[in-house]
Amino acid sequence: MNPRVTVIVTAYNEGEEIVPCLERILEAVELPCEVLVVYDTPDDTTAPYVEKFAESDPRVVPTLNTYSPGPAWAIRFGIDHARSDVVVITMADGCDDAMQIDSLTRLVERGVVIAAASRYVRGGQQIGGPFLKRAMSRWAGKSLYWFGRVGTHDATNSFKAYDRAFVQEVGIQSEAGFEVGLELVAKARRKRLPVAEIPTIWLDRSFGVSNFKLLTWLPHYLHWYFHALGLTVGSPSTRTEEDSYSGPSPTDRLNEQRDNAK
Repeated sequence: MNPRVTVIVTAYNEGEEIVPCLERILEAVELPCEVLVVYDTPDDTTAPYVEKFAESDPRVVPTLNTYSPGPAWAIRFGIDHARSDVVVITMADGCDDAMQIDSLTRLVERGVVIAAASRYVRGGQQIGGPFLKRAMSRWAGKSLYWFGRVGTHDATNSFKAYDRAFVQEVGIQSEAGFEVGLELVAKARRKRLPVAEIPTIWLDRSFGVSNFKLLTWLPHYLHWYFHALGLTVGSPSTRTEEDSYSGPSPTDRLNEQRDNAK
């Protein structure tokens, strides 16, 4: 049976802490699913625990990102290798509420191209995390909702479900961090495509250290923020696929693999 949703978990040296994350996801998701745990190198500390978990639950798929290092490329790799029409991006640190994956998936199946889990809508909440990051995220989310009419109060949250056909149509240009979610919201707005949201409660990670690099990734976020408002502001992440990658695109490579398998 093909899955109805592909859950993409980006992981970076999570070690054994990935196990409770996977347990929560598989306990919460009732729809037929696959869970791609994407990491950048074979020696990532996450890999052996995911491989062992997959031996007892085939829904879990250890996935080595062979595009390029970093969360943006890991997300792109996961989407290109998903088997379902709906993909949900979630973090390996347990911050996101896995109980909402089914609801987000069903919203996409009903016709929106993006279903966002929102911390800044009524009923949502953000608990913990650095003050500056929280303040900037809240300001960006609410200003884009009111002035950009992007369809969600929380465009920067990575926890979203996507129509995979939409993602393949518009493409992903992000090459840095987790600004992929904001990029796709901006592109949906520019194309006047429907975006929906549900409230979520986000809890700061209780283990390890966040890999979020605010100052490094801020210019990339700003580019897509202004793009959603209909403005163009230069950013290192705005290079096209042709400029940033000399070989076949990830999607072209996946299509070629599927054709060869037929």
